[in-house]
Amino acid sequence: MSTPAMHVVIVNYRTGALVVDCLKSLAVEVAATPGLRATVVDNASGDGSCGVIAAAIAAHGWGEWADLLPSPVNGGFACGNNLAVRVLLDRTDPPDLFWLLNPDTRVVPGAVRALSDFLRDHPEAGIAGSALIEGDGVLWPYAFRFPTILSETERGARLGAVSRLLAGRSVLRRMPPVAAPVDWVSGASMVVRRAVFESVGLMDESYFLYFEETDFCLQARKAGWQTWYVPHGSVVHIAGQSTGLIDGQPVAARVPRYWFESRRRYFVKNHGRAYAVLADIAWAVTHLMWRARRRIAARADDDPPALLTDFLRHSAIVGG
Repeated sequence: MSTPAMHVVIVNYRTGALVVDCLKSLAVEVAATPGLRATVVDNASGDGSCGVIAAAIAAHGWGEWADLLPSPVNGGFACGNNLAVRVLLDRTDPPDLFWLLNPDTRVVPGAVRALSDFLRDHPEAGIAGSALIEGDGVLWPYAFRFPTILSETERGARLGAVSRLLAGRSVLRRMPPVAAPVDWVSGASMVVRRAVFESVGLMDESYFLYFEETDFCLQARKAGWQTWYVPHGSVVHIAGQSTGLIDGQPVAARVPRYWFESRRRYFVKNHGRAYAVLADIAWAVTHLMWRARRRIAARADDDPPALLTDFLRHSAIVGG
């Protein structure tokens, strides 16, 4: 069996220099996999990103395999990816695989072949997520379970006993160093088979950012496709450069409104409003328990500012 053709889609929003570095890492893969192509969608950055990226493509001679597609609006992650995917699907020779790749990533040599070969050899797999390596070189060996009321209970409580009891329900799932089926994988590096788009449609553009890949993997599962974590294909990921939500920063940033709205949409869309309200209550009650315990223990408050009030304001309890 021949290796399936792959097309990389990168959505940029004001990270032009990072996109250029990502394309540099892809250039190595293009030399090893001549059929590899890439499209960069600029989500109306308005900061000169288009010029930076276009100049780099021209200066490095990448035009044979990379192109730039400006979007007139910043419609979010799903919207930007869909813009490129639609164009590619309309071609007479659409790619077999679409690699949705964050601009703040660097492709580790061999990742393209590892991911495409895996999907060639596993026809039941519709989506494959690579391993992510943090900027300091440490492996981030996680995939995810679908969010539920119990996972929201665990997330809000942050108590050892509760976390141990609900360990199998936590959204975050530590993975072994072997390929395995999972519920969903990070949209920072996610390969989607063309047949998945053809069977379930494109990603839901009602999500501006966050939960769109969770929802998409769920729709794929409902259509009979599996999602796999594939650790032998890996990328370096400098998380949060486009979103502003960066782990490890000294002071936690306020969680943006679109995160709460995306979370609410996921629960309401896939489980109904009553379930979404119960999930909200589960998190809010256990979070309040955590806050009380923290005060009693005189621990520092390291939560993002206005976390509870922002959560409630954008919850299914208050709105549909």
